[in-house]
Amino acid sequence: MTDQASGGVTASLLTRLRRSDEVTDSEAVRLAGAVSRMESFAPRATVCRAHVPLDVSKLLIDGFVSRQCTLLDGRRQILAIHVPGDFVDLHAFALKYLDHDVVALTTARLAVVPHEQLREITDSEPHLTRMLWFATTVDAAIHREWIASLSRSAMARVAHLFCELRARLEVVGLADRSGYALPLTQIDLADATSLTPVHVNRTLRQMREAGLLDFRAGRVEIGDLDGLIRLASFDPRYLYLDRTAR
Repeated sequence: MTDQASGGVTASLLTRLRRSDEVTDSEAVRLAGAVSRMESFAPRATVCRAHVPLDVSKLLIDGFVSRQCTLLDGRRQILAIHVPGDFVDLHAFALKYLDHDVVALTTARLAVVPHEQLREITDSEPHLTRMLWFATTVDAAIHREWIASLSRSAMARVAHLFCELRARLEVVGLADRSGYALPLTQIDLADATSLTPVHVNRTLRQMREAGLLDFRAGRVEIGDLDGLIRLASFDPRYLYLDRTAR
């Protein structure tokens, strides 16, 4: 890829990392240079399949991608939702394969970073290595919060997911207090919150009638962000958005 193109595709990642710590220009150039190519995926296409050896990791540029597994009865469980600026499988650099599938929820565009390039970064760029490690550990923190969310009521669980996605998308300039684009289905929301689609539909209606938000036509329109945060008991500290030298 050209320097201009590779720099463009890593812009959202750099925005995310710089929210938490300083990333120098030379580190940004090094990260951009690690991108080998771009790949595009249609909705529901598999980005990475479980238990298949991997020698690359992928950075989400546009769209939404999930980590998910299929249960024995055929039901899908969404384990994580990735937004632009996220590596969807950086932990595969150490693990060498995934124990779950990575699937595009929408049309998605991803930058491919060979593990050989990541190996060179870890050998020569200690601070950048710590920042990539930081991004991976935040993924783990989000996963823990999703587990904790299972103890919330259905309404609070859905509200918490909307609050989290708003906060994460705001970091990369894709959301504000009034709302954000979210081209997912109610079935996607159900599989991400361990609820039935009927329960999610009822919950969304209750939230709309309460003036909290309206989710339709691929967009979340927030009517009362403070009320939504209170309903969800949303505390963003698990996203580690504070700026701290690492």
